[in-house]
Amino acid sequence: MVDSQPIVAVTAGEPAGIGPELCAHLALRDWGVHPVVLGDAGLIESRLGPLDRKLRVREWQPGSVGEAGTLDVLHLPLARACHPGRVDAANAAHVLAMLDRATDGCMSGEFAAMVTAPVHKAVINEAGIAFSGHTEYLAERTGTPRVVMMLVGGGLRVALVTTHLPLSAVPAAITPAVLEDTLRILHRDLRARFGLEEPRILVAGLNPHAGEGGHMGREEIDIIEPVLARLRAEGMQLHGPLPADTVFVPHTLERGDAVLAMYHDQGLPVLKYASFGGGVNITLGLPIVRTSVDHGTALDLAGTGRADPGSLFAAMQLAVDIVGRGHG
Repeated sequence: MVDSQPIVAVTAGEPAGIGPELCAHLALRDWGVHPVVLGDAGLIESRLGPLDRKLRVREWQPGSVGEAGTLDVLHLPLARACHPGRVDAANAAHVLAMLDRATDGCMSGEFAAMVTAPVHKAVINEAGIAFSGHTEYLAERTGTPRVVMMLVGGGLRVALVTTHLPLSAVPAAITPAVLEDTLRILHRDLRARFGLEEPRILVAGLNPHAGEGGHMGREEIDIIEPVLARLRAEGMQLHGPLPADTVFVPHTLERGDAVLAMYHDQGLPVLKYASFGGGVNITLGLPIVRTSVDHGTALDLAGTGRADPGSLFAAMQLAVDIVGRGHG
């Protein structure tokens, strides 16, 4: 019997964190796809906790059919035994091996999408591997020159022009080319992956009060407004630059389908306040579908059985929805 359902690869993330146990919960639902968890099978089985009487862990082989109550794991062994809550740089390569295998499978068509549990950036860097985040790593791995991070949740979609940069580096990073590329990617994927025929995008300014006519900075006048004008002339529905302190008020949000923030902590605190524990991080612009949880490794909860799988469920559901639209 051949598996007829699309396969969604789920990377278990930092082995000392909550990722392995969150992934086990996926086997409790019928997703309409076949979730396959990438990670160390023995580790995941050891983290079943309260689920150990409901699930069995099986090493997945290509072509095997999903079964109710069975967690299929594509076994990628740890370099060193792992203890909940105690990160170990020796396992950094294992974490990246999961991402590499999932990416390669998505690129080849073996997997329809990938969903990622959280990783611990610091321990990967401590292992001597430069790593600033999933978004940047997957862009490099797939040869994608520019990607866009967007979080979805709490009724909001918030995309970012810049991601993991020091605040002091943000203004120089927002060039006309970067802003234009970001808007084109956001517009295209809102259409292709979210089914919005004419997406409306609310664009935040960089400076307080969107620069106050140049009195609080000229980036809006010199960079943002000319790019928006050029793209509006092509037919894009763009509103802004808008003051970031009021772009999230209800009567403004009603005018848009997504908000484009200039930097990480301009846009994400509001979204995470509205949706934390149920939000999803999606990387736009990739040739593959990738969604992720909106939280970190929660080392203090690892192995306790108390971690909430809500965000992972939301990430899986969004991946399923996109695959169902035929945009893998």
